[in-house]
Amino acid sequence: MSPATHSAWRMWGRVLVVVWFVVGGIGHFVLTNMFTSVVPPYVPFPREMVYLTGVCEIAGALALLYKPWRHIAGWCLIALTICVTPVHIQMLIEADKYQSLGPAVLWGRLLFQPILIWIIWASTRRRDAV
Repeated sequence: MSPATHSAWRMWGRVLVVVWFVVGGIGHFVLTNMFTSVVPPYVPFPREMVYLTGVCEIAGALALLYKPWRHIAGWCLIALTICVTPVHIQMLIEADKYQSLGPAVLWGRLLFQPILIWIIWASTRRRDAV
């Protein structure tokens, strides 16, 4: 892959990540009750956690736009993605509560997590690491 093509893929990966996390983060504030309802029971202060993760998603996405912060923001979004993965697992465990989504959506969300992590990593790693 040529350097220009590689750079374009990284840029489009970042665009995807920024859009994903800004839209998702806004969702935490617009659909707070829905997001709160899927927080696993062992997580304290579910509503506050929904707001906190929404802020983190938006802040992380916006930090990707500022080149000096891009690499660390990528690692923070990877950590956040890993931290919220139990929500997807909990939804699978309680699949009967989410029949309107269906098993394909529930499994798809969980299986997309490692792909999203790879896209974040590949599009935000330092250029000298390429």
